[in-house]
Amino acid sequence: MSLRSDWNHLFASNGAGLISRDLSEAISTFETPLSPRLGWIVSGGNALGFDEQAVLSLGWLALLCSGCLLVIGLFSRPAAITAWLMHLCAVNSGGLLSYGMDNFTTIGLFYLMLSPLPDRFSLDARLWRSRTKDPQILGFFRRVLQFHVCVIYFFGGVAKCIGPGWWDGSSLWRALTRPPFNVISPETIISWKTLIPFLGISVCILETGYPLFIWLRRTRVIWLMCICAMHVGIGLAMGMYLFAFIMVVLNIAAFGPGLGLAPRQKLVRGAVL
Repeated sequence: MSLRSDWNHLFASNGAGLISRDLSEAISTFETPLSPRLGWIVSGGNALGFDEQAVLSLGWLALLCSGCLLVIGLFSRPAAITAWLMHLCAVNSGGLLSYGMDNFTTIGLFYLMLSPLPDRFSLDARLWRSRTKDPQILGFFRRVLQFHVCVIYFFGGVAKCIGPGWWDGSSLWRALTRPPFNVISPETIISWKTLIPFLGISVCILETGYPLFIWLRRTRVIWLMCICAMHVGIGLAMGMYLFAFIMVVLNIAAFGPGLGLAPRQKLVRGAVL
């Protein structure tokens, strides 16, 4: 909703936008030529007689409606496919303005699109008594998501450990004082200067050790809680509330079932219980 007033301005082409969509899509095409983007949808709309502004507005409306339908669990499969496709198109067409949160949202929507639907708490299940045809396959998709999340955290942690910035706290200092993420005043951060290196090292340990300790039954709960607390702290300290929310949801979706943090369904052999 917050992007509605800027949506067309962000994704307009031919220099009419903040950053031309043509430039972002040219970069995206060079990296991943087959990845969908808004330019494809705009071209299709033009062939049907719609102008660019109308197509972009319809794209925003489709993304909004699919997101709302997913929240209430109505027409779950078509909504999940539409949400993933439109979000991926927007990310590819606005790559110069996107950041990690957009990529993680795309990842989450991708697994949601493929996972067995509908959920037993959704409106689909209540209104039409529809059930997942093969609920056991949920374990497979959750397992893939678990491995994916582990890879992300491990390499993110290794990248932080390579340089001295996270060990001496300088990287954390720059992150907390760089606009527009400087929610906390520099004076307050300076008063915590002895704590900053400890926090930086803790982040390195949490992320690098994630693939190991999240799998061990004895440490799974504490590691999951620490990771979620880390993201909540990032959201509050840097104003990155949506990013924190997405990461907490991904972690709970991957490792929450069986811990009382997410709805539990029957999984295939070998899935986390």
